[in-house]
Amino acid sequence: MMKNFIKVMKALSDPNRVKIIKILQQKSMCVCEIQGALGLAQPTVSKHLKILEEAGLVDYRKDGLWVNYYLSDGKNSPYVASLLGNLKHWLKEDPEIAELVGRVPFLNREELCIR
Repeated sequence: MMKNFIKVMKALSDPNRVKIIKILQQKSMCVCEIQGALGLAQPTVSKHLKILEEAGLVDYRKDGLWVNYYLSDGKNSPYVASLLGNLKHWLKEDPEIAELVGRVPFLNREELCIR
């Protein structure tokens, strides 16, 4: 129990991972959309997503060539369920988070993910 709690708390101890949670509250996204929103390198975003996934906060679904990340439903961990539920209401007034969340509807994966 304690081990799972610590894993979730450590996953949320990084500001970029909190930002990823906040933007995934808006919609499921691929790595390049998250990369475009945060201005981080693709390997950095992938590393953050892996940590969030291992903590049970984020999950993914493959859709053809796309890998879409979304927030976990929290059914496997009371810590995940509680924190994701609270994070919906937390940080709304933070200017950086508000600006980031405001950009999400304008992210276009076809433009961001040109291979």
